[in-house]
Amino acid sequence: MGFRNLARLIADDPMLTRVIGRASNVLAVAEPARAMALDGLAEASERRPILVAVPTTTEAERLAADLRTYLGSDEVLVFPAWETLPFERISPSIEAMGNRLRVLWHIQDPERCPKIIVAPVRALVQQLGPHVEEVDPIIIGAEDQVDSDRLVRDLTDFGYRREAQVEHRGEIAVRGSIVDIFPSTAEGPYRIDLWGDEVDRLCEFTINDQRSTVDRAEIEIFPCRELLVTEDIRERAERLQATEPWGKEQWQRLADGELFDGMESWLPWLTEEPRVLTDLLSADAMVVLVEPRRMRDRGADLLAEEADLATSLARTWGALYTPAADPAAEDSADAGAAGDGGTDGSSDEPVSFPQLHLPFDRLLAKTTVPAVTVSAVPEGPDVAVLAASGWEAPGEAMQGRLQQLLADGFRLVIAADGVGSAARTADQLAEWGVTPTEHGTVVPEVFTPGSHLVVASLERGFVLPDSGVAVLTEADLTGRRRAHRKARPRKRQSEGFFDDLQPGNLVVHHQHGVGKFAGMVKRAIGGHERDYLLLEYKGDDKLYLPSDQIDLIRRFTGGDSPSLHRLGGSDFAKTKSKVRSAVAEIAQELVVLYQQRMTTTGHHYGQDTPWQSEVESAFPYELTPDQAEAIVAVKEDMERPSPMDRLVVGDVGFGKTEIALRAVFKAVQDGRQAAILVPTTLLAHQHHQTFVDRFAPYPIRVEVLSRFLTAAQSRTVVQAAAAGEVDVLIGTHRILSQDVELPKLGLVVVDEEQRFGVAHKEALKGFVAAAKGEEADSSTGDADGAQNTPAAAEAGSTTPSGRVAVDVLTLSATPIPRTLEMSLTGIRDLSVLNTPPADRQPIMTYVGEYDERAAAEAIRRELLREGQVFFVHNRVQSIEKIANDLRELVPEARIAIAHGQMDE
Repeated sequence: MGFRNLARLIADDPMLTRVIGRASNVLAVAEPARAMALDGLAEASERRPILVAVPTTTEAERLAADLRTYLGSDEVLVFPAWETLPFERISPSIEAMGNRLRVLWHIQDPERCPKIIVAPVRALVQQLGPHVEEVDPIIIGAEDQVDSDRLVRDLTDFGYRREAQVEHRGEIAVRGSIVDIFPSTAEGPYRIDLWGDEVDRLCEFTINDQRSTVDRAEIEIFPCRELLVTEDIRERAERLQATEPWGKEQWQRLADGELFDGMESWLPWLTEEPRVLTDLLSADAMVVLVEPRRMRDRGADLLAEEADLATSLARTWGALYTPAADPAAEDSADAGAAGDGGTDGSSDEPVSFPQLHLPFDRLLAKTTVPAVTVSAVPEGPDVAVLAASGWEAPGEAMQGRLQQLLADGFRLVIAADGVGSAARTADQLAEWGVTPTEHGTVVPEVFTPGSHLVVASLERGFVLPDSGVAVLTEADLTGRRRAHRKARPRKRQSEGFFDDLQPGNLVVHHQHGVGKFAGMVKRAIGGHERDYLLLEYKGDDKLYLPSDQIDLIRRFTGGDSPSLHRLGGSDFAKTKSKVRSAVAEIAQELVVLYQQRMTTTGHHYGQDTPWQSEVESAFPYELTPDQAEAIVAVKEDMERPSPMDRLVVGDVGFGKTEIALRAVFKAVQDGRQAAILVPTTLLAHQHHQTFVDRFAPYPIRVEVLSRFLTAAQSRTVVQAAAAGEVDVLIGTHRILSQDVELPKLGLVVVDEEQRFGVAHKEALKGFVAAAKGEEADSSTGDADGAQNTPAAAEAGSTTPSGRVAVDVLTLSATPIPRTLEMSLTGIRDLSVLNTPPADRQPIMTYVGEYDERAAAEAIRRELLREGQVFFVHNRVQSIEKIANDLRELVPEARIAIAHGQMDE
């Protein structure tokens, strides 16, 4: 392929030649060109594999993605690190353990060994399990002879769980002659259809509907446990029961051959001699250390973190062993220490923990393979400096440089992320006087001098002047940079009625009305003492409610401060009668409103434009089946003459925003404005960033309106929106203000609709009414539409016809009952996202009393996997103390404080 052609050109560079000839073991190259330099190194060197070590997991994933584009996916593997903390009682992810075993299997045979292995330093300094290099996968081909009973036993020994139906990685299911399995390293599950002992069909299938899809010629099944309970492991665990009695329970489970969650935590005790990946490399290998100073620092941090954990846990777990016959051991346990593992438990020394990670210097201590250092800054006297540079910001400077490179005979490769965006990229280059040869998704065998446009996902572009090679990515051309996908705010769990009930709180009794809770009291009646809730009413009336009848009251949740009712009075009965009348009136209005929406002619959107295909193909993830169905349904709704009113229900992270983004783009392409209403300022700015990034290559103006803007900035946005210059307006309740007008409003998106209250519903009517334009079909937004906030229409309107023609899309993880009921009965359309994205990380939840050690462990665990931690505290007055306590517990963490009493 053409990228190999480029690599051969770079391989001839004298600087790489020096490194390959070992005249220099230090290569300096700018970070944007690092992947291509490694590609050239792999092309010029006959060594295999080249182990590329980088400081972090994120860098490993990004570098591997670019290398796969250059070399092909079969030639690049990633050796991942466990994402769990050392000694933690949960297992690493099945995918991580499977991929580690896959790498170890591949490097054992030159025929199947990849050209490059990329690994973060954390994965490299971690000890390997015993005999991992001897683990072979189960390989099954079409028409092979397979004993299904033996296959299931082998898979169970590999750590797979037998279930009724395969839904997750690491599961198997047997139904008659069919064996379903989701291997640890596969992108999806496989189905083995047997005819007797012969494989009749081997194929993939979808989890959503369990239907078979693509046939496969062969599949590889690696274990989903890195620590397999072999006979050697069982014998060693048996011996540990005598030498390390504090862990007797775990050693017994291992000795019995049991597989359990967190068993990998005990790996350091089960290995005879510590080994790392570099110990298993053949003599033909090469090690490339990228930014070794950072890697050394990262390795030191890992050792320090693990030592702190070991010190804490040694006392905790060591104290579990306290022989009753030895008072000294009991005293030691009471003091927080325990025996040193001896059978008499008499020592005051804490349990000693072997470490899971080894020092950074251990990486190359037991291998003779050559090592090369790669950094961005030249260091040392004998450095091979590969001339390379990145690109300027999009504009005249970039345009001039492109034209100059082509005039100098460079091979210029422009990489677009998708087929749709490739056409847009070609148009933009044509405006600059650059007309590349378009190759689509088929990369040519050779890139000749001149410009070439290909569909290939690359992180960053570069220019190599000495080799006459330049690569320009779509991100360079648009100025957008890929970042971690930002997590949507987690929904707040529903609060119980009495979770924080305090004396003085208002409650509503189903018969007596609004009263004040005065606390719990004990009263003796008939010689029996019982607990009562004391409720105070108007005129010093008191009601003693038995605690077992607590379901008769509810917390008062209204916005106003009501007057207390009188026991036995008629006030509450009158109030309930008024509410019933109001509800009946609202119900009638809703019937009229939705009848009008069904009979009103809304805006008839046209078919998808080429730009629509471009923006959709730029989505960097694979759609789930539910997402794809919802997107088709939304587009069909918009292309019908009647107004859309659709509810999309899906958990956090299931892809609701992508559905809304495509609908908004479709509305804007038809000359309409779109309004996106969100409940919080943070979410508004997150959506604004997402929409700006995705719409950057197109002439679409996206603005946000929230309290973070100054008064002058807000006026500018409002004026532009009223003039029709803003295509997409994203905001909180601020966009419901009377001064906000959208004359060409065609679509209203309401995110987290359950987060809006009654006051907002009334304001939403004014917002939608202000959107009246010259055409009747763009007059307003449906209040319940905009909605359901929850149900802006609930509040009623004397002129509902002004707000029935706008398309409304509602997104929610937890829709309110009225919204859900209307969807289920067919008044509103419903799409449900049940399928999580393929690689979505599962949420692990643990509940228990607060413990400093547990908190410190959890924080360190997240820091080790390069993440962030939110520590939620429920009192602003003591939040500073909590932060200081955390700083003492985890001094290496950078801690900031945020609460609701701060300025914006």
